[in-house]
Amino acid sequence: MITADITAEELKERLAKGETPVIIDVREDWEHQETRISGAQNIPLGALPQRLDDLEDYKEQEVIVHCKSGMRSASAKAFLQQQGFSNVRNLVGGITAYNG
Repeated sequence: MITADITAEELKERLAKGETPVIIDVREDWEHQETRISGAQNIPLGALPQRLDDLEDYKEQEVIVHCKSGMRSASAKAFLQQQGFSNVRNLVGGITAYNG
């Protein structure tokens, strides 16, 4: 199933309403330390294959992935979909757009 990506504005609105979507930051640890979206889990893209078991409970839920600009998270989205995740959305423009 192809799921539409999510814009920074849409995510901000949902968080402001008190929603708590599953958000995975696929940037490196040091990037996550510098700036982050509240509630996001940090799983660097390179570690994603080893951390799949940690995400098993989210396979049928909406999962939002983000990085700095949207490129690494696009790779993460494709990988998770290949692993059977049914509703993965990429944050368009990454945290740069979110903080912009």
